[in-house]
Amino acid sequence: MAEETPNLSEVHEFLIELAGKAGELITSAHPLINGVGSKKNSSDLVTETDRAVEAVVSDALRTKYPDYEFMGEETYHPSKPLTEAPTFIVDPIDGTVNFVHGFPSACISLGFAVGYEPMVGVVFNPFTNTLYSAIKGQGAFMNRTKKLPLKGDDVEPLNGLSSALIAVEWGSDRSGANWETKLRTFESLGKSKEQGGAMVHSMRSMGSAALNLCSVASGVLDLYWEGGCWAWDVCAGWIILTEAGGIMADGNPGNWQPRVDSRRYLAVRGSPKGEGQTELVEEFWSHIKGTLSYSDE
Repeated sequence: MAEETPNLSEVHEFLIELAGKAGELITSAHPLINGVGSKKNSSDLVTETDRAVEAVVSDALRTKYPDYEFMGEETYHPSKPLTEAPTFIVDPIDGTVNFVHGFPSACISLGFAVGYEPMVGVVFNPFTNTLYSAIKGQGAFMNRTKKLPLKGDDVEPLNGLSSALIAVEWGSDRSGANWETKLRTFESLGKSKEQGGAMVHSMRSMGSAALNLCSVASGVLDLYWEGGCWAWDVCAGWIILTEAGGIMADGNPGNWQPRVDSRRYLAVRGSPKGEGQTELVEEFWSHIKGTLSYSDE
């Protein structure tokens, strides 16, 4: 039987240790030489390094915490969905396309959830040597010492989409209803208000869900909308976001309490006393042109 109350601080320290070891594997790899494959299409890539990192992390976690479950991107199967049990949720390289191209926006994402709720998160970008981490109820930090959001008490209030810098992603689906929903939504976000759009300051695509979430947690991005990623992409970043005062809503309108495995997410940064967060979510929802729908296959 697993212990009723996991030692979150111990889990946090062990995940940070693992992230450092995984980072060494990632930065020493040569993905263009080691071999690159695709899971679904030419934009959904996997490398030997992804698999090697997950194997190292999985072995270490199963040895130290044999009673806890493990969900990893490279070994996931729909027949074993996430449960309420304490579970490590791991993406060995979030941002594999960036990794393959040598673009330094890739990380290892190590999350720990209990009852579908993210409790511990560690996100490490070994190319910039940037570590984000959080424990439920204990705040979020960058490189252990800088409390998030980075501006602290001086963080600006949220003032709607027209004042926002937001993150979106293309995803690996390049046809079908989800693709059309994304394209039409991007168009609405970018259009002028005279054309019925939001006229956001601009949109960014970092190519990593975990790093997008950490950027929102840090306060350098105001919002991040995504459909199609998985629990291992967001679990660690989710707790870092909420411990930094941010909120997570559903990527489709109407649901304020999405599950970590819902595959649709809308993250909003912290604001003084939470001012403007609800309004920003509702404004964004009004610009979604369609419905995001994803299966577990």
